[in-house]
Amino acid sequence: MAELMLFRRDADGRDVELPGSTVALEMELQRRVEAGLEAMLSIRFLASEYPTGPWHRGRIDTLGLDENGSPVVIEYKKGSGNGVMSQAVSYLSWLDSAHHEVEALVRKMLGPEAAETIDWRRPRMICIAASFSHHDRVAVQRLPERIDLVRYRVFEGGLLSLLLVDSSPGSANTPSARRTRERDAAVTSPPTAPATSTPAGPSLVPECLRDLYAELDEALTAWGEVEVAPLRHYIAYRRMVNLASVIFRPKHEAILVYLRLDPDTVALEEGFSRDMRGTGHLGTGDLEVRISSAADLEKAGPLIRRAFEAA
Repeated sequence: MAELMLFRRDADGRDVELPGSTVALEMELQRRVEAGLEAMLSIRFLASEYPTGPWHRGRIDTLGLDENGSPVVIEYKKGSGNGVMSQAVSYLSWLDSAHHEVEALVRKMLGPEAAETIDWRRPRMICIAASFSHHDRVAVQRLPERIDLVRYRVFEGGLLSLLLVDSSPGSANTPSARRTRERDAAVTSPPTAPATSTPAGPSLVPECLRDLYAELDEALTAWGEVEVAPLRHYIAYRRMVNLASVIFRPKHEAILVYLRLDPDTVALEEGFSRDMRGTGHLGTGDLEVRISSAADLEKAGPLIRRAFEAA
Protein backbone atom coordinates (compact mmCIF):
# COMPACT_ATOMS: atom_id res chain seq x y z
CA MET A 1 0.00 0.00 0.00
CA ALA A 2 1.34 3.45 -0.91
CA GLU A 3 2.18 5.42 2.20
CA LEU A 4 2.68 9.16 2.56
CA MET A 5 4.83 10.42 5.42
CA LEU A 6 5.09 14.10 6.40
CA PHE A 7 7.82 15.58 8.59
CA ARG A 8 8.26 18.94 10.35
CA ARG A 9 11.46 20.32 11.80
CA ASP A 10 11.37 20.87 15.55
CA ALA A 11 13.14 23.58 17.55
CA ASP A 12 16.38 21.54 17.46
CA GLY A 13 16.30 21.24 13.68
CA ARG A 14 15.36 17.56 13.72
CA ASP A 15 12.66 16.16 11.45
CA VAL A 16 9.69 14.84 13.41
CA GLU A 17 6.97 12.83 11.68
CA LEU A 18 3.49 14.32 11.72
CA PRO A 19 0.95 11.70 12.77
CA GLY A 20 -1.86 11.29 10.23
CA SER A 21 -5.45 10.55 11.13
CA THR A 22 -8.89 10.18 9.58
CA VAL A 23 -11.80 12.60 9.70
CA ALA A 24 -14.37 12.40 12.49
CA LEU A 25 -17.28 12.46 10.02
CA GLU A 26 -17.39 11.37 6.37
CA MET A 27 -19.28 14.55 5.51
CA GLU A 28 -16.33 16.60 6.74
CA LEU A 29 -14.11 15.02 4.09
CA GLN A 30 -16.76 15.42 1.40
CA ARG A 31 -17.36 19.10 2.10
CA ARG A 32 -13.65 19.86 2.15
CA VAL A 33 -12.95 18.12 -1.15
CA GLU A 34 -16.00 19.68 -2.80
CA ALA A 35 -14.87 23.15 -1.69
CA GLY A 36 -11.48 22.62 -3.34
CA LEU A 37 -12.55 20.31 -6.16
CA GLU A 38 -10.89 22.14 -9.05
CA ALA A 39 -7.67 22.86 -7.16
CA MET A 40 -7.35 19.31 -5.82
CA LEU A 41 -8.65 17.16 -8.66
CA SER A 42 -9.22 19.49 -11.65
CA ILE A 43 -12.92 18.63 -11.54
CA ARG A 44 -15.78 21.10 -11.94
CA PHE A 45 -18.56 20.66 -9.41
CA LEU A 46 -22.03 19.65 -10.61
CA ALA A 47 -23.97 18.30 -7.64
CA SER A 48 -23.78 16.86 -4.14
CA GLU A 49 -25.81 13.90 -2.83
CA TYR A 50 -27.30 13.37 -6.28
CA PRO A 51 -30.09 10.73 -6.38
CA THR A 52 -29.73 7.93 -8.94
CA GLY A 53 -33.43 6.97 -9.03
CA PRO A 54 -35.46 3.92 -7.99
CA TRP A 55 -33.49 1.32 -9.96
CA HIS A 56 -29.96 2.14 -8.77
CA ARG A 57 -31.24 3.29 -5.35
CA GLY A 58 -28.33 5.45 -4.38
CA ARG A 59 -27.05 8.96 -3.79
CA ILE A 60 -23.83 9.98 -5.48
CA ASP A 61 -21.69 11.86 -2.97
CA THR A 62 -20.21 14.24 -5.57
CA LEU A 63 -20.91 14.50 -9.29
CA GLY A 64 -18.58 16.52 -11.51
CA LEU A 65 -16.94 16.99 -14.90
CA ASP A 66 -13.16 16.62 -15.19
CA GLU A 67 -10.72 18.71 -17.19
CA ASN A 68 -11.05 16.35 -20.17
CA GLY A 69 -14.84 16.62 -20.25
CA SER A 70 -15.45 13.20 -18.66
CA PRO A 71 -18.31 12.80 -16.14
CA VAL A 72 -16.96 11.88 -12.69
CA VAL A 73 -18.58 10.22 -9.69
CA ILE A 74 -16.76 10.66 -6.36
CA GLU A 75 -17.47 8.52 -3.31
CA TYR A 76 -15.96 9.06 0.15
CA LYS A 77 -15.30 6.60 2.95
CA LYS A 78 -14.18 7.78 6.39
CA GLY A 79 -12.29 4.52 6.96
CA SER A 80 -11.81 1.50 4.73
CA GLY A 81 -13.04 1.51 1.16
CA ASN A 82 -14.72 -1.88 1.59
CA GLY A 83 -17.83 -2.14 -0.57
CA VAL A 84 -16.91 0.81 -2.76
CA MET A 85 -16.26 -1.40 -5.82
CA SER A 86 -19.91 -2.44 -6.02
CA GLN A 87 -20.92 1.22 -5.67
CA ALA A 88 -18.50 2.13 -8.45
CA VAL A 89 -20.04 -0.36 -10.87
CA SER A 90 -23.59 0.66 -9.92
CA TYR A 91 -23.00 4.41 -10.25
CA LEU A 92 -21.07 4.10 -13.51
CA SER A 93 -23.93 1.97 -14.79
CA TRP A 94 -26.28 4.79 -13.82
CA LEU A 95 -24.10 7.29 -15.71
CA ASP A 96 -24.38 5.11 -18.79
CA SER A 97 -28.19 5.27 -18.62
CA ALA A 98 -28.45 8.97 -17.69
CA HIS A 99 -26.72 10.82 -20.54
CA HIS A 100 -29.59 13.25 -21.11
CA GLU A 101 -30.02 13.90 -17.39
CA VAL A 102 -26.32 14.60 -16.88
CA GLU A 103 -26.12 16.76 -20.00
CA ALA A 104 -29.03 18.85 -18.70
CA LEU A 105 -27.27 19.25 -15.35
CA VAL A 106 -24.00 20.27 -17.03
CA ARG A 107 -25.88 22.76 -19.20
CA LYS A 108 -27.48 24.27 -16.09
CA MET A 109 -24.31 24.41 -13.97
CA LEU A 110 -21.53 25.01 -16.51
CA GLY A 111 -23.25 26.25 -19.67
CA PRO A 112 -24.16 24.87 -23.13
CA GLU A 113 -20.58 24.67 -24.42
CA ALA A 114 -19.55 22.30 -21.62
CA ALA A 115 -22.66 20.18 -22.22
CA GLU A 116 -21.85 19.80 -25.91
CA THR A 117 -18.30 18.63 -25.26
CA ILE A 118 -18.95 15.90 -22.66
CA ASP A 119 -16.75 12.90 -23.42
CA TRP A 120 -18.90 9.85 -22.71
CA ARG A 121 -16.14 7.45 -23.73
CA ARG A 122 -14.28 7.83 -20.44
CA PRO A 123 -16.61 8.28 -17.43
CA ARG A 124 -14.70 8.04 -14.14
CA MET A 125 -15.21 6.92 -10.58
CA ILE A 126 -12.95 8.29 -7.82
CA CYS A 127 -13.05 6.51 -4.47
CA ILE A 128 -11.49 8.50 -1.60
CA ALA A 129 -10.94 6.49 1.59
CA ALA A 130 -8.51 6.08 4.47
CA SER A 131 -7.44 2.67 3.16
CA PHE A 132 -8.11 0.06 0.52
CA SER A 133 -7.74 -3.70 0.71
CA HIS A 134 -5.62 -5.81 -1.59
CA HIS A 135 -8.88 -7.14 -3.08
CA ASP A 136 -9.99 -3.58 -3.92
CA ARG A 137 -6.79 -3.01 -5.85
CA VAL A 138 -7.07 -6.30 -7.69
CA ALA A 139 -10.69 -5.50 -8.58
CA VAL A 140 -9.71 -2.13 -10.06
CA GLN A 141 -7.32 -3.86 -12.44
CA ARG A 142 -9.92 -6.43 -13.50
CA LEU A 143 -12.99 -4.22 -13.93
CA PRO A 144 -13.50 -2.55 -17.34
CA GLU A 145 -14.64 0.68 -15.68
CA ARG A 146 -12.31 3.62 -15.15
CA ILE A 147 -11.73 3.84 -11.39
CA ASP A 148 -9.19 5.75 -9.26
CA LEU A 149 -8.47 4.70 -5.66
CA VAL A 150 -7.32 7.70 -3.63
CA ARG A 151 -6.08 7.45 -0.04
CA TYR A 152 -6.55 10.46 2.24
CA ARG A 153 -4.99 11.55 5.53
CA VAL A 154 -5.45 14.66 7.66
CA PHE A 155 -2.59 16.18 9.64
CA GLU A 156 -2.25 18.87 12.27
CA GLY A 157 -2.24 22.40 10.97
CA GLY A 158 -5.19 21.77 8.66
CA LEU A 159 -3.19 19.65 6.19
CA LEU A 160 -5.01 17.21 3.93
CA SER A 161 -3.16 14.70 1.71
CA LEU A 162 -4.60 12.83 -1.29
CA LEU A 163 -2.55 9.97 -2.69
CA LEU A 164 -3.43 7.98 -5.80
CA VAL A 165 -2.77 4.35 -4.83
CA ASP A 166 -4.24 2.54 -7.83
CA SER A 167 -5.99 3.37 -11.07
CA SER A 168 -7.58 1.67 -14.04
CA PRO A 169 -7.62 3.49 -17.39
CA GLY A 170 -10.90 1.79 -18.29
CA SER A 171 -11.85 -0.27 -21.29
CA ALA A 172 -12.66 0.92 -24.78
CA ASN A 173 -15.55 -1.58 -24.80
CA THR A 174 -17.76 -0.17 -22.04
CA PRO A 175 -21.32 0.63 -23.21
CA SER A 176 -20.68 4.39 -23.13
CA ALA A 177 -17.51 4.08 -25.19
CA ARG A 178 -19.18 1.84 -27.79
CA ARG A 179 -22.20 4.14 -28.08
CA THR A 180 -19.98 7.22 -28.48
CA ARG A 181 -17.94 5.52 -31.22
CA GLU A 182 -21.13 4.54 -33.03
CA ARG A 183 -22.45 8.09 -32.75
CA ASP A 184 -19.18 9.58 -34.04
CA ALA A 185 -19.16 7.11 -36.93
CA ALA A 186 -22.71 8.00 -37.84
CA VAL A 187 -21.89 11.71 -37.82
CA THR A 188 -18.58 11.53 -39.69
CA SER A 189 -19.10 8.63 -42.11
CA PRO A 190 -20.89 8.87 -45.47
CA PRO A 191 -24.50 7.64 -45.41
CA THR A 192 -23.49 4.53 -47.41
CA ALA A 193 -20.73 3.51 -45.01
CA PRO A 194 -21.33 0.14 -43.35
CA ALA A 195 -21.89 -0.06 -39.61
CA THR A 196 -18.51 -1.76 -39.21
CA SER A 197 -16.51 1.11 -40.70
CA THR A 198 -13.74 2.58 -38.54
CA PRO A 199 -15.27 5.27 -36.31
CA ALA A 200 -13.87 8.74 -35.90
CA GLY A 201 -11.47 8.93 -32.98
CA PRO A 202 -8.47 10.91 -31.76
CA SER A 203 -6.17 11.99 -34.61
CA LEU A 204 -3.25 9.69 -35.27
CA VAL A 205 0.24 11.06 -34.84
CA PRO A 206 1.17 12.82 -38.10
CA GLU A 207 3.85 11.00 -40.08
CA CYS A 208 6.11 14.04 -40.09
CA LEU A 209 6.09 14.18 -36.28
CA ARG A 210 6.14 10.47 -35.47
CA ASP A 211 9.84 10.21 -34.60
CA LEU A 212 9.80 13.39 -32.54
CA TYR A 213 6.69 12.28 -30.70
CA ALA A 214 8.27 8.91 -29.88
CA GLU A 215 11.08 10.78 -28.13
CA LEU A 216 8.62 13.08 -26.39
CA ASP A 217 6.51 10.15 -25.22
CA GLU A 218 9.61 8.58 -23.70
CA ALA A 219 10.36 11.81 -21.84
CA LEU A 220 6.77 12.10 -20.57
CA THR A 221 6.70 8.54 -19.26
CA ALA A 222 10.17 8.52 -17.69
CA TRP A 223 9.12 9.84 -14.27
CA GLY A 224 7.00 7.00 -12.96
CA GLU A 225 3.75 5.33 -13.84
CA VAL A 226 1.45 7.53 -15.89
CA GLU A 227 -1.73 6.96 -17.88
CA VAL A 228 -1.55 7.94 -21.54
CA ALA A 229 -5.08 8.80 -22.68
CA PRO A 230 -5.70 9.64 -26.37
CA LEU A 231 -8.69 11.98 -26.38
CA ARG A 232 -10.62 13.74 -29.11
CA HIS A 233 -8.26 16.68 -29.65
CA TYR A 234 -5.14 15.85 -27.63
CA ILE A 235 -3.26 13.14 -25.76
CA ALA A 236 -3.38 13.48 -21.98
CA TYR A 237 -0.63 12.22 -19.69
CA ARG A 238 -2.23 11.90 -16.29
CA ARG A 239 -2.07 10.51 -12.83
CA MET A 240 -4.89 11.85 -10.69
CA VAL A 241 -5.02 14.94 -12.93
CA ASN A 242 -3.50 15.85 -16.30
CA LEU A 243 0.20 16.62 -15.98
CA ALA A 244 0.73 17.22 -19.68
CA SER A 245 -1.38 17.55 -22.82
CA VAL A 246 0.09 16.95 -26.28
CA ILE A 247 -1.27 18.56 -29.45
CA PHE A 248 0.15 18.14 -32.96
CA ARG A 249 0.68 20.98 -35.43
CA PRO A 250 1.83 19.17 -38.62
CA LYS A 251 1.68 22.28 -40.82
CA HIS A 252 4.30 23.87 -38.58
CA GLU A 253 6.07 20.55 -37.92
CA ALA A 254 5.70 21.19 -34.19
CA ILE A 255 4.26 19.54 -31.12
CA LEU A 256 2.66 21.70 -28.41
CA VAL A 257 2.92 20.41 -24.86
CA TYR A 258 0.83 22.03 -22.14
CA LEU A 259 2.37 21.34 -18.74
CA ARG A 260 0.80 21.61 -15.29
CA LEU A 261 3.35 24.21 -14.17
CA ASP A 262 3.04 27.77 -12.88
CA PRO A 263 4.42 30.01 -15.67
CA ASP A 264 5.59 32.49 -13.01
CA THR A 265 8.21 29.93 -11.95
CA VAL A 266 9.62 29.60 -15.47
CA ALA A 267 11.90 31.90 -17.46
CA LEU A 268 9.75 32.20 -20.57
CA GLU A 269 11.47 32.12 -23.96
CA GLU A 270 9.80 33.53 -27.07
CA GLY A 271 9.04 30.85 -29.62
CA PHE A 272 9.58 28.06 -27.08
CA SER A 273 7.52 28.63 -23.92
CA ARG A 274 4.42 30.70 -23.28
CA ASP A 275 2.09 31.62 -20.40
CA MET A 276 -1.38 30.35 -21.38
CA ARG A 277 -3.35 31.54 -18.35
CA GLY A 278 -6.46 33.27 -19.57
CA THR A 279 -5.85 32.09 -23.13
CA GLY A 280 -8.21 29.48 -24.56
CA HIS A 281 -6.57 26.39 -26.01
CA LEU A 282 -7.13 22.67 -26.49
CA GLY A 283 -5.78 20.48 -23.74
CA THR A 284 -5.05 21.54 -20.16
CA GLY A 285 -2.06 23.17 -18.52
CA ASP A 286 -0.89 26.77 -18.04
CA LEU A 287 2.55 26.50 -19.60
CA GLU A 288 2.88 25.89 -23.35
CA VAL A 289 6.12 24.37 -24.62
CA ARG A 290 6.70 24.24 -28.37
CA ILE A 291 8.83 21.34 -29.60
CA SER A 292 10.08 21.28 -33.18
CA SER A 293 13.41 19.53 -32.79
CA ALA A 294 15.49 17.27 -30.60
CA ALA A 295 17.16 20.39 -29.19
CA ASP A 296 13.75 21.75 -28.10
CA LEU A 297 12.94 18.42 -26.48
CA GLU A 298 16.22 18.42 -24.58
CA LYS A 299 15.51 21.96 -23.38
CA ALA A 300 12.00 20.92 -22.32
CA GLY A 301 13.31 18.00 -20.26
CA PRO A 302 13.73 19.90 -16.95
CA LEU A 303 10.25 21.44 -17.29
CA ILE A 304 8.68 18.03 -17.91
CA ARG A 305 10.51 16.65 -14.90
CA ARG A 306 9.29 19.49 -12.68
CA ALA A 307 5.68 18.96 -13.74
CA PHE A 308 5.80 15.26 -12.90
CA GLU A 309 7.79 15.57 -9.68
CA ALA A 310 5.35 18.18 -8.36
CA ALA A 311 2.34 15.88 -8.95
